[in-house]
Amino acid sequence: MRRASPPLPAVVSGAALTCFAAVLLKLMFPRPSTTLVLLASVLLGLAAAILAAIFYYSAAAHAREMRRSMETLLRPSKDWNFKPVDDEMSALASSLQLSARQVRVMVETLQRESSRLEAILSSMVEAVVAVDPLLRITFVNRAFAELMGMTLPIAPGIPLVQVARDHAFLEMCTNVLTAGEPQQKRLVLAAAGARSFEVQVAPLAGDPHRGAIAMLYDVTDMERLERIRKDFVANVSHELRTPLAAVTGYAETLLEGALEDQENGRKFVEIILSKARQLNNIVADLLVLSTLESGKPPLPEPISLRESIESALRTVEPVARTRGVHLVCGEFDDLRVLGHEIRLEQVFVNLLDNAIKFNRPDGEVRVEVARASESAVVRVKDTGLGIPSRDLPRIFERFYRVDKARSRATGGTGLGLAIVKHAVEQMGGSVSVESRLGQGTVFTVALPPFENNLSAN
Repeated sequence: MRRASPPLPAVVSGAALTCFAAVLLKLMFPRPSTTLVLLASVLLGLAAAILAAIFYYSAAAHAREMRRSMETLLRPSKDWNFKPVDDEMSALASSLQLSARQVRVMVETLQRESSRLEAILSSMVEAVVAVDPLLRITFVNRAFAELMGMTLPIAPGIPLVQVARDHAFLEMCTNVLTAGEPQQKRLVLAAAGARSFEVQVAPLAGDPHRGAIAMLYDVTDMERLERIRKDFVANVSHELRTPLAAVTGYAETLLEGALEDQENGRKFVEIILSKARQLNNIVADLLVLSTLESGKPPLPEPISLRESIESALRTVEPVARTRGVHLVCGEFDDLRVLGHEIRLEQVFVNLLDNAIKFNRPDGEVRVEVARASESAVVRVKDTGLGIPSRDLPRIFERFYRVDKARSRATGGTGLGLAIVKHAVEQMGGSVSVESRLGQGTVFTVALPPFENNLSAN
């Protein structure tokens, strides 16, 4: 690089100092000689020019050093075009301009990444909340807002305790901010409707002084399914063990000498046969339920509700006569629904059989059919003892029994209502129950009419 000549400011500074020296001599020596004046002015001007040149080259050296440092720090790419400059100050200005451009690019990149991260967090199904070291909210996503009943947008700085009034959750956040270590626990949050959550709280960027972020995974449904699975395993084991124990006990009694006792021997064999049939019914219902839950449903076909209900009534009529229960079915216009004939008849048989078994002596079971706007509705009403309200949410679970002793005495498998629910839902319908203690129970089955499906096609 060519070294530049001293700039104009150095010459100007020398001339200015020369003039200043002449004025100063005039004041100090009112009548100086011409030779003294010229000599003093030349010396002072020369000194000023030398000082200005020294200052200029010192500043230029510093500028070159700063430029080299900036170029080493920024490491510009090959695409950037550096033009050779003669003046070090101009080179420094060019480097600073390049630095500003790169900083601007970095800021824009960070803004894009921040927007992308915020969009991801906002769209997450899991609830996310971030707080500062004073437990004031700095960010929440839509899932957390809906969980806590908040409306977006939320003004930053709201204390977390005003939103989530759960001591265990607040204590987790406080411990993470204090210790700087992430924590994970399963909590039941009262503020979220007593639902269960897997909660993970971690400090932001590993620095607890910057705040913390919490993620809440809703595991309520998983816990419910896990409880149902455990109950199913326990119930099916118990249901199979009871008749098997009876079969084993009476068979051993026969082998120990009861075969010679004609009267008791025949009675024991009848009990064994009854328990074997009970086992067969349980296995058959389990196979039906397994098919409904995981198997491919058969092709739907139009079914006459009248024929299906009349066939179910004929099936349960002997049981109703034995127990002294009256079956009543009023006249109704025949309706056709789209479904599976065998499954639909099984639905009505199970509902009628339950209504008969859990009815009062000389009670009544009534079947009503009506046409609603979007469905065909069948109601099965009984005059039994009713179902407690605490048991209604679980009435369609497998092996769930309201009165376990009475249910086993009547010979039920505990799978009838579970089969009803899955069969109706497989046909695109719904089933519900209403009951009051001492006033009986009403099961309502709603099925899509065949005419609606035909017009939709």
